[in-house]
Amino acid sequence: MTRYTKDPDRIKALSPEEYRVTQQNGTERPGTGALLNNREPGIYVDIVSGEPLFASADKYESGCGWPSFTKPIEPAHVTELRDASLGMIRTEVRSAHGDSHLGHVFPDGPRDRGGLRYCINSASLRFVHRDDMEAEGYGEYLDQVEDVA
Repeated sequence: MTRYTKDPDRIKALSPEEYRVTQQNGTERPGTGALLNNREPGIYVDIVSGEPLFASADKYESGCGWPSFTKPIEPAHVTELRDASLGMIRTEVRSAHGDSHLGHVFPDGPRDRGGLRYCINSASLRFVHRDDMEAEGYGEYLDQVEDVA
């Protein structure tokens, strides 16, 4: 079983934007994330710990300006916390092992797919293409990836 941890070397290697989002609870500007329009098959992992978070099969276009997913690929790798910042109550989403701020989850997702919208910052994610998943140690998740293009 793979162990995922908050890797200090990976934190040092983050860009200023990736650091601001993951370590300082920041939010990238809507429509600017590198993974927003990614339609390739694969999985999205925490940029700090490498823990698998979301699958391309669960990604959808919500129109909110950030990558949106209907569910985590591995629920144990996602922590949900009450967030009362900005004068409203929201549910923050963090990676369980890397403790990276990922974004927020809202109850306005597709009803036929569970009704949730995980609104996630691209800056908190690293995309692993389906063709590279086995070599990078994510082969057990291949059955959760499909072509979405």
